[in-house]
This record gives sequence, structure tokens and C-alpha cells, in this order.
Amino acid sequence: MRNIPVDITNLAFVCVSPPRPKLVSQETGEVKVDKNGDAVYQVGLSAANAEGRVDLVTVAVTGDPGVTLGQVVTPLGLVGFYWEQTINGTSRSGVSFRAERIVPAGAESAVAA
Repeated sequence: MRNIPVDITNLAFVCVSPPRPKLVSQETGEVKVDKNGDAVYQVGLSAANAEGRVDLVTVAVTGDPGVTLGQVVTPLGLVGFYWEQTINGTSRSGVSFRAERIVPAGAESAVAA
């Protein structure tokens, strides 16, 4: 799987769906974990550019980022990756997003230090 870095320089992000654990199975409620055994969370973000285009994206991140609904945030290390699957003869595909961290806007320099 190839990760494609996303240039977020000219984008503004707002949390539109608070962090919640990403489930492996809706039926069992099993929570997805990363290679270190840490829970993976998903956060709904709106991404807007200067021209007014807004897209909604769900971003996966390891651990609860602690952001809240309506908060302006920055997804650090944001990447997209293509996926496809076939279940019961039905094929689906798309692009998913993952970030190293999701932090309140303006906190990027504090995280880098």
C-alpha cells in the first residue's frame, strides 16, 4: 500500500465529527489497533480551501487526539491511500486518510518542538 502525502498548506480543517474508536467489526464491536497495539480513532473533518471548496474526510489516527466538535485543527503527517475490496462478489474501492496526529490549529509548532 502506497501512502500519498497530502499538502495541507492552503487548507483549513474543522472537526465535524468527534473522535471515536475505529471498529474492525460492527457486529462484535472490536476496535482496530495499530502495529503497536494502540487503538485507532477516526475523526470527521471538513477541509476547505481559499476558493470555498469544502470536502468532508474521515481521518484515522492512533490514539484519541482529544479534539472537539467545531474545533479548528491541523492533521499533521496527513496521507491518503487507495484501497479496494470484494465482499460477496461486490467490489468497492476508494481513498482513505490517515494522520500521524490531529492537533488544535496553531499547536503545530509546539508539537514539533
